[in-house]
Amino acid sequence: MTITIAVTGKGGVGKTAISAVLVDFLSSKGIVLAVDADPSTNLNDALGVSLKSTVGKTREKMAGDIKSGRIAMDVSKQEILDARIHESLVETERFDLLAMGRPEGPGCYCAANHMIRFSIDKLAKNYDYVVMDCEAGLEHISRQTTQDIDFLLAVTDPTMRGLNTAKRLQQLIGEMRTSVKAGVFLVLNRLKNGIPPAIEDEIRKSGLILVATIPEDFEITELDIKGEPLTKLPLDSKFRRSVQEMLFRLKIR
Repeated sequence: MTITIAVTGKGGVGKTAISAVLVDFLSSKGIVLAVDADPSTNLNDALGVSLKSTVGKTREKMAGDIKSGRIAMDVSKQEILDARIHESLVETERFDLLAMGRPEGPGCYCAANHMIRFSIDKLAKNYDYVVMDCEAGLEHISRQTTQDIDFLLAVTDPTMRGLNTAKRLQQLIGEMRTSVKAGVFLVLNRLKNGIPPAIEDEIRKSGLILVATIPEDFEITELDIKGEPLTKLPLDSKFRRSVQEMLFRLKIR
């Protein structure tokens, strides 16, 4: 059975770093599909791999082929689309990566989001784990980009703005058709001197389940400065240990 983990939250809270370490750790336990559902497309850098293509580019090329007549009208568009999306997968010995990339038109992400959702539905059956690095904010939920997942990790830094985004996300999940089997869990990242009292009090009032507190780790900053992937984090780094402890609490084996 495939276990799907979606990582979301407001921009700049460390979603991609957490996603990368999740992929790296889970790949030692099974076959992992990493999905970069953020149009900024940074997960491949964090994992240390190069992209061949993206779902957005695949959609653009296919639309052009249909319009120009390079694809006959009586040919199954879905079969061609499935094959091309599969070709855009980055395959490694430890995990595969599917990137959404930029949309096919200015300001419109709907078709690309629909394709990536459909691709995940089909591809996920071949993997033990799916880890989704979602775009910042709540749009992926309101547009039904993220569906039928097991664990939704709402990542925040120790600020009220980040926490409010997590609270709205939990509320929106309850209003939409999105299925989160195990639940929404709060991940408090980039702590410097413990949890600020005001944040701790607000978490308690919100009813959010705090599943991980991750201290600020300057080893991540050093890797970013050097342009090296986060998979090079030492095994005993504070960040890596915190993510592993989170998986243990969630009973993800």
